[in-house]
Amino acid sequence: MATDFFQQQDAARRKSVWLVILFCAAVCAIVSVIYLMVALVFANVPNEQAAEHSGDIAGRLWNAELFVFVSLGTLAVISLGSLYKIAELSAGGEKVALMLGGRRIDPNTRDLAERRLLNVVEEMALASGMPVPPVFVLDEERSINAFAAGHTPGDAVVAVSRGALDYLTRDELQGVMGHEFSHILNGDMRLNLRLIGLLHGILLLAILGYYLMRLSAYAPSSRRSKNEGGMQAALLLAGLALLVIGYVGVFFGKLIKAGVSRQREYLADASAVQFTRYPDGIAGALKKIGALTEGSRIRDPHAEECSHLFFCDALSGTMMNLFSTHPPLVARIKRLDPDFDGTFPPIVPPAVAESDASGQERRRQGVARPALRFVARTAPQDGEKPPRRGSGALLHATNLPNLVGMGAVQIGQAAVILDHVPQPMRNAARDPFSARAVIYALLLSSDSAVRAVQLNELKSLTEPLCYQQTVDLASLADRLPVEVRLPLADMSLPALKQLSPRQYEAFRDAVQALTGADRRIDLFEYMIQGAVLRYLDLHFGRSKPPAIRYASLSPLAKPLSVVLSLLARVGNRDQAAAERAFGQAREALGRPLEMLEPTSCTLANLDAALKELARATPPIKKRIVIAAAACVTSDGKVTPQEWELLRSISAMLDCPMPPGFATEGAVPAVGSDGLPNA
Repeated sequence: MATDFFQQQDAARRKSVWLVILFCAAVCAIVSVIYLMVALVFANVPNEQAAEHSGDIAGRLWNAELFVFVSLGTLAVISLGSLYKIAELSAGGEKVALMLGGRRIDPNTRDLAERRLLNVVEEMALASGMPVPPVFVLDEERSINAFAAGHTPGDAVVAVSRGALDYLTRDELQGVMGHEFSHILNGDMRLNLRLIGLLHGILLLAILGYYLMRLSAYAPSSRRSKNEGGMQAALLLAGLALLVIGYVGVFFGKLIKAGVSRQREYLADASAVQFTRYPDGIAGALKKIGALTEGSRIRDPHAEECSHLFFCDALSGTMMNLFSTHPPLVARIKRLDPDFDGTFPPIVPPAVAESDASGQERRRQGVARPALRFVARTAPQDGEKPPRRGSGALLHATNLPNLVGMGAVQIGQAAVILDHVPQPMRNAARDPFSARAVIYALLLSSDSAVRAVQLNELKSLTEPLCYQQTVDLASLADRLPVEVRLPLADMSLPALKQLSPRQYEAFRDAVQALTGADRRIDLFEYMIQGAVLRYLDLHFGRSKPPAIRYASLSPLAKPLSVVLSLLARVGNRDQAAAERAFGQAREALGRPLEMLEPTSCTLANLDAALKELARATPPIKKRIVIAAAACVTSDGKVTPQEWELLRSISAMLDCPMPPGFATEGAVPAVGSDGLPNA
């Protein structure tokens, strides 16, 4: 089942609106219940107003001033509770993982099960074109479960329970990770975090009630005056009332989570099959959950508020699945394996060393290990035969939205890319200290004079050891295929996120010094900055995710002209060819645009334009990406430079796109340094 990335992103955004509506309805119900309870108490207190309405029940219960007081007080408590939790979660997915007892997996771990998981996550991230997320393990959870959390692909994390590492094979882990990457790509993560934040305000009433009841128990028990005894009783009753009312809110919260989450779990299962082309992987993981005594239950105290994040139901004992955030386990399995008879096979823990044979895995998927040589074709021209299977991808403007995300072929190609990264660079990319040297080495110019200036600048800005590592890695970086360079930068992100804020500021200064050493920023330097600094700025709080502002193309004419003009000129040196490319983009967009002069097609202008376009809704972004694709495919071919620029533009719009396509052919022999021999 093919899924449209932009359609799913927009569906998640619209569901956020419904979430707010349902939340408001739940708040109104809670306010009504609280007012009714308070009014009943006041109705039994003798006063002049009660005497006037002694025969009128409705008149005795209605008190406008009391209603305003109760409403404002309740709204204040719920709002403060929600805002507090939303602010707490603004740090991104890492906060959620730590809250649930997660431990970040060391990228250089020697644990075979952890290493296998990191390999799977790296492959899937590179296949989708998104930055590699940090990976956490919930060591205290012996069940099989997993989740992805974050606001955007740039601050996402993935986490698995210890049971998932112990019991799942590589195929099954890949299926589970495919499910979680679907949530990342389809915009479910942001929706899920908003749900946690909003519902925390409702839960806060129950928490306040609990603490009021405890406070009443600590009141003095001897020589208590009548007033003191009355206060203790009042605290006890108020606490009990808030506890009951709070759990009325929890009831509504469970219903909201179930309504928002269930159907999207089916979609994520289908997407996992689409990504891996192996339904037995995710189906096998679900069957093991059914066979395991612990199942998918998460025992952490925060499991309730985060239950909708997980791969499978994190709670137990849900009556008739009324409040379950996930569809029934057997129903999910039967969608993947129609022959399933409901009998769960016994669990056999995998032999990790054998189950992580990535080369065998790719052959099982029918994806050969090709040589890394870029070929991205457009649709066949008149009289041209369609390309052979495996010889490249059919790239056409209207097909491009289907390439946003990933598929089985892209996962296989990501494994090939990883195979072509020299082992010393892979090791360095996984260490916070050495990952800086990887980025520095990628930014070193091929011009010896410029490189000398860069190294001199770097020597004054970084530690001697980091400088020496950069020099040592430079020769390896110079020999990297073009298709590997940006994915290697993406691989470095989890390690770079472990820098301290002060270390990051120094790293950022060094990157800007290296890119500005020749008094200009070229296209590759711009793409590296976009692939690294943009995500790290969000992580370290230097910038915020763009807020949606534009639902139509009308106010975006100027930034669109900048982006499409630059794309047309990058791929076409001839003015007439550039104009044809721009015309194709304009036609695909269906808007009158003016092609800009070369002097206006600067990378600074491109950066400003993309920041505006990033504030568009997903359907508008889809039209922008299709227009950009029409521009680069206008001449019937796509160069590596055009593709990487298209990927960078797409990434700036939070629309990840896979790396360049590989061709079939023999793989060169690999030398002792990990690089293909000439």
